[in-house]
This record gives sequence, structure tokens and C-alpha cells, in this order.
Amino acid sequence: MKKIGLALGGGGAKGLAHLLMLEALDEMGLKPACIAGASIGAVFGAAYASGVGVGRIREAVDELLSKDGVRLRELIFTRDGRRLLEFFEPALKGGGVLRGENFMAYLMENIPADYFEDLELPLKVVAADFWSREEVVFGSGPLGPAIRASMAIPWLFQPVRMGELLLIDGGAVNPLPYDLLQGECDITIAIDVMGSRPHPGKEKPGMLDYLFNTYQIMQKSIVRQKMRVRRPDVYIDVDVAGVRVMEFFKAGEIYRQAMPAKERLKRQLGRLLDTDR
Repeated sequence: MKKIGLALGGGGAKGLAHLLMLEALDEMGLKPACIAGASIGAVFGAAYASGVGVGRIREAVDELLSKDGVRLRELIFTRDGRRLLEFFEPALKGGGVLRGENFMAYLMENIPADYFEDLELPLKVVAADFWSREEVVFGSGPLGPAIRASMAIPWLFQPVRMGELLLIDGGAVNPLPYDLLQGECDITIAIDVMGSRPHPGKEKPGMLDYLFNTYQIMQKSIVRQKMRVRRPDVYIDVDVAGVRVMEFFKAGEIYRQAMPAKERLKRQLGRLLDTDR
């Protein structure tokens, strides 16, 4: 059996679509041999690599959305950006408006591993060093700080200090880190959840829309350039529209929009595996 490498990209709440892609692999009776993740992709990649089944991961997400739905909705900014929730500990100093320790504590409660070495599958987590402007790849040592650094979206979450490094969201340098798996696996799958461009003329973008969509324009440019140099064996562009970066409460809509991509992954991967037999 060929070794499959799975890269899970960044995309905020749209990253919930990764769960459907993991479901697709389960339904095909396949398991990746190695995983790489950036930002929200690092979160779900770590959970899956720790041995937590995708069904249980989805249950944990649903529990947060159902039990703490009111809290989670209040977490999201209003259009003028004033309301935040204590769940993410508002902090207007230190490089980001949210500290995120409570959120990380919730995440790590559902990941039964404290160190990369405790994981059942090899995992690479991408962050970026603010000072050197270089990619930082974690594959060993404490898991929690690496994940938190990988999802430290500029302005939104505070950066993570680690020695002399000041770490921010991995999406700033490598939003879809499939290149970290090429050469280590026979088949590389890249899941891009940044979604389609905003539809023009619907409404005037707010401050946060300008900020985060500009960031995603830059991320998309990075991915396009990487694809020109070397493509993954399977590239799935999950087209989820109308979902802002922190709108996790739109999980049902995200799952619905991601279903065609799930079936596309199964078809493309199935054809590739049939060809290699």
C-alpha cells in the first residue's frame, strides 16, 4: 500500500471542512502515513494524528457549538469589531486582541497527547517567526505551544514567544504545507480550505473583512506560486463562501458546502490508487 501524506491548510472556520475530508479517507478505508498542518489545519491534524477518530473530533466540535453556542456566537466580532468573549480572553496589548489560552486548553482536552512523540502518526506543524520572517516547522517537543503558534493569526491572536522566536500563524509563510510531505510519502494530498473569493457587490466590506480577506489574498498567492513549482498529487480546493474567519457557529453551512469537495477527493484519490495498482 502506498504511503499517503495529508496536508491540511489554514482557513479559520472554513477549516471545519477538513473533517469531511478525513471522513472521506475513513470511508475509503485509508489512513495517512504522515500529516502536515497550518493554522486550523494543525489543530485537526494533531487531533487525528493523536488517534482520535474523525467521528469523535466532530462530536467535540458539535459539543462546543451546542453547549457553548451562545458563548461562541458572542466570541465573534460584531460588524464594528467591539464584542469579544472571555473564552478567548480579550487582550488589546501584545500583538493581538485575543490571548487564546482558554481556547487552547479546550482543544488540548480533546487531544490525548502532550508531545509530538506521543502521536500515533508523524505530524509537522508550521508557524512563522516574526523577526526572521522565516518558516518554522515543528515535528518534535511540546505539542500545545506549536499548535497555538501555528494558529496565531496576526492581529487576532497574540504571537507565541519561544526562546528568541516570536511565532505567528503558519499561514503567513506556508498556508498549505504539502511540500513538507513530498519525498516522504508516495501520494501527497493537499486540502485548501480558504474558499472562493467574496462575491462583489453584495455589501460593503467591514474593517475585519478588509483585514482578513487581504490576508487570505496573500495566502492564496503563496499557494498559487507553490503550485507552479510543484503540485501535490491530489489538490482539493474546498469552495466555501460566505463564512468569516471566526464564524465556527456556521458549521452546518460549512459542512454542506464542503460535501462536493469530499466526493471529489474520493474520486480523484480512487482513480490515482487504481492507476498505481
